[in-house]
Amino acid sequence: MDKRLITREETLEVLNKLDEAYPDAGCALDYDNVYHLLISVVLSAQTTDVAVNKVTPALFERYPEPKDLAAAELPDVEEYIRKIGLYKNKAKNIVALSKMIVDKYDGEVPGNFNELVKLPGVGRKTANVLLAEAFGEQRIAVDTHVFRVSNRIGLADSGDVLETENDLMNILPDDKWTRAHHLLIFHGRRCCSAKKPDCQNCPIGHICLELNSKQMIN
Repeated sequence: MDKRLITREETLEVLNKLDEAYPDAGCALDYDNVYHLLISVVLSAQTTDVAVNKVTPALFERYPEPKDLAAAELPDVEEYIRKIGLYKNKAKNIVALSKMIVDKYDGEVPGNFNELVKLPGVGRKTANVLLAEAFGEQRIAVDTHVFRVSNRIGLADSGDVLETENDLMNILPDDKWTRAHHLLIFHGRRCCSAKKPDCQNCPIGHICLELNSKQMIN
């Protein structure tokens, strides 16, 4: 059975319309080097980028390099990130991954997907974000916004994150993966929210499969 997807022509129109709507779409995390970006992305799981940006300045001032965080006491690190969700587990992960970067990678964050996902707290999404933002690779990182929006629109048709990533890679031009990732996130935050999507003012409502199927039923 064929997947329920919009056409490639419609896909390009989606990208163009979202590009017009969100010209400022990009990484919302504040960072000044690859290592700080990695820590910020790990901290951003199940919390907002805004919340992460509030705690990282003091964290990075106290622990600027992997060797500093690798040698840190866990309770001290927890205090710096206490205001974000799951802070205890995240503190454990960022200390552990810092130790691994120091011990296994000579203090340098690896630029390889298979090596990145070996780091504590780093999954597919975090690795893809890092490779796209810090290493310039075309990547699609499927977070909650990308997953929700792409499956609503018809860019993907799956209840699985990895299948959604594959759907997106198949339907999107491979030179636009990173840009599409940012555009879908911004659309999810500013318009296509989980509980109350603003379908009336949606720039791609005329293409969205979910919206059009609802209108047909009504």
